[in-house]
Amino acid sequence: MPERILRYGAQAVLYALFAVFIGYFSTSPAYRHLDDDQALLRISFRHPGKIATDCRTRSAEELAKLPVHLRAEQDCDRERSPVHIRVEIDGQLLHDEVVAPAGLRKDGASSTYRRLPIAAGEHHLKVMINDDRRVEGFNYHGERTVALSPGQVVLVDFVADKGGVIIR
Repeated sequence: MPERILRYGAQAVLYALFAVFIGYFSTSPAYRHLDDDQALLRISFRHPGKIATDCRTRSAEELAKLPVHLRAEQDCDRERSPVHIRVEIDGQLLHDEVVAPAGLRKDGASSTYRRLPIAAGEHHLKVMINDDRRVEGFNYHGERTVALSPGQVVLVDFVADKGGVIIR
């Protein structure tokens, strides 16, 4: 009987220590997402770049050699262009990244997610994106002046069907 009381007492002490440990670390140390004078610029998109090479037209002999169900007149490579994104804030470069396409054959979408802390206040934001390696420069642009309060989040997204760069 005394062994039983000792065993249960030890268990109770260990459970109490574990509960105190969990209770302390559930509230301390305090986690801060941003400094008190900062806002957040979040870049998040998933976009397949344009096909990296031009398609070629197959000759009549090539088509005749192919099975009937594979006789496509155009022969196109599946590889996609990487997506290049550049972000400037108040005329200064903030972020410059080339996002490679996913997949073993590089035929998937390019995906990125970045959190960039910036100073709160009014800023001129300029975002440029190129999704076609055959085009020099950038083929999508977005600009906006934003007034950010501390802790505010600005999202930069890319949706080609809605005009490209979206800043909200």
